[in-house]
Amino acid sequence: MAVPVIDAWMQHPTLRHSNHEMFASLRRWTGRELLEHPLPVEVTFAALKAADVETGLSAAWYGPQGPLITNDEVAGFVAQSGGMLRGVAGVDLTRPVHAVRELRRAVEELGFVGLRIVPWLWQLPPTDRLYYPLYAACVDLGIPFCTQVGHTGPLRPSETGRPIPYIDQVALDFPELTIVCGHIGYPWTTEMIAVADKHANVYIDTSAYTVRRYPAELVDYLRGRGRCKVLFGTNYPMITPAQALEHLEHLELDEETHDLFLAGNARRVFTL
Repeated sequence: MAVPVIDAWMQHPTLRHSNHEMFASLRRWTGRELLEHPLPVEVTFAALKAADVETGLSAAWYGPQGPLITNDEVAGFVAQSGGMLRGVAGVDLTRPVHAVRELRRAVEELGFVGLRIVPWLWQLPPTDRLYYPLYAACVDLGIPFCTQVGHTGPLRPSETGRPIPYIDQVALDFPELTIVCGHIGYPWTTEMIAVADKHANVYIDTSAYTVRRYPAELVDYLRGRGRCKVLFGTNYPMITPAQALEHLEHLELDEETHDLFLAGNARRVFTL
């Protein structure tokens, strides 16, 4: 029997998201063209089922020019998924009071299980004061804060993705805040591991990387002391779950670590 999988970082895209100019580099890497029609939600469900994904944490995307995927659009996808998708909220970082209210609505009314902010999209590091009311709200609501670490694939600066000093400082300021750091942190993977080791509530997810591209230091961490610290993610639709999990056996994980990585850690962190 296949082990159920939880995808900690994915999104069902709108046309606004899929065709945005900043993703030109991703389209070049994956050989995809601009879409004429939105990706049918049934295609996403089929891609998840093909890799035994039990739950996909589908996120909204909010940026300075407006939302690329709204919270209500995500809620609509979730409603069609038969329980396969759970929502992760986005907010307008530049309107902190409205952002906190919108986050509360997403969690309390729409049933969302986290907040995701992509710092390079705003060109503001996670230590910027505009984030701090949201960190307090996440603690109060009992949900994780999800963010991107490492370099940017899209055509935007990478500095905001440094684990040190940014994630380290946020974790010091908000020790009760659960932080899930997506995209491994490469080329600062060793920094990301150090921050996850240092702070009890800091985690790493593997989104945007296939198994064969995991840095060796992350694989060693996952096999050992980091077995409860690393979550599986894809960054779908850039990478499908089946593509991301190809060659999983090459990681040589024991049964417990295998189950924690694919689902157990995410189930605990997101209270699924």
